[in-house]
Amino acid sequence: MHRRPVRTLLDRYELQWPRERELVARFREFCDGHADCLERSCAPGHFTASAWILDARGEQALLHHHKKLGKWLQLGGHVDGAPEVEAACLREAQEESGMTDFVFVPWAGADLTPLDLDVHEIPARPGEAAHLHWDVRFLLQAGAGQGLRRSSESNELAWVANAALRSFTAEESVLRMARKASEVTA
Repeated sequence: MHRRPVRTLLDRYELQWPRERELVARFREFCDGHADCLERSCAPGHFTASAWILDARGEQALLHHHKKLGKWLQLGGHVDGAPEVEAACLREAQEESGMTDFVFVPWAGADLTPLDLDVHEIPARPGEAAHLHWDVRFLLQAGAGQGLRRSSESNELAWVANAALRSFTAEESVLRMARKASEVTA
């Protein structure tokens, strides 16, 4: 079944973050209730994939100033039907940063496990109703020596140290990813 890989990631996530059991249950309910949950055409919302990207030394995270939302956020986007949402995460990281060399940081053993889950509303725009993004977020590390290239979805890209993160954003979901990344890479 095309949603089985998502369910497997949710199971792994719940094992690592048991205090977030209720959030995982909401993700499972959405996944089970919408056969088209991986497609943008799923009207109430759909799965997306994001990347918390660390630099090669693990000292800074990459943020972009999102053109449509006007906020500093992690890189990510729609999974567009991909049952392996981690592939969409990697694709979005490459497209939105201009870099090609990334590795998933193995923080929870041998099996790939999301760093974070987040549900957030995308406001209505002309031709698009308000809807939810069910975001599955992974921890990536960029290979050394790569230059950044801004995509059409960004106003700007910036490497940001944890100590400076609050001067870029007050978004709790972004700050939470930074905390979790620090916790699992310590």
